Amino acid sequence: MPASYKPHTRDDDDPHKTHSQSVETNLSAAEATVRHVLDSKSGDLFWIQPQETIGRAVEVLRDQRIGALLVKDAQGELVGILSERDIVRRLADTPGRTLPQTVAELMTSELETCTPDETLVRTLRRMTDGRFRHMPVLEDGQLIGMISIGDVVNYRLTALEYEALKLKQLIVG
Repeated sequence: MPASYKPHTRDDDDPHKTHSQSVETNLSAAEATVRHVLDSKSGDLFWIQPQETIGRAVEVLRDQRIGALLVKDAQGELVGILSERDIVRRLADTPGRTLPQTVAELMTSELETCTPDETLVRTLRRMTDGRFRHMPVLEDGQLIGMISIGDVVNYRLTALEYEALKLKQLIVG
């Protein structure tokens, strides 16, 4: 008999076997989508118009405790994004003269967007490669949300805490 042979036992017939890992748990992180993150956060979106000042944008960023603002034109069309990084760079370039400048002068108008069905892994890769932390989410051409790297990290940490709790319950009983 080979050393790896294990005879059949009564435990082999137990229909209630448990497994610490399964295809579902191993694939859950890889299959999580942008929609999962959007569903786990508030739906509040904050925006500003291109003609408003950086001073006003800074107030909104501070008051809402966010790191980026969507920029919409008078018709409500998404035309850009303005981040804290954009403002800090301009502060370094034009010290003492930044706050009166317009959002249009600093905003990023070539937007990277994602869809709610895009995987988090792909979205994070795009954000990391592009060196930006916020991404508007469009569905059928309509703005439905915005996610940040922080949102994704928070979503994943919550999932890991849940997985750890389930494992602990499995071990402790």
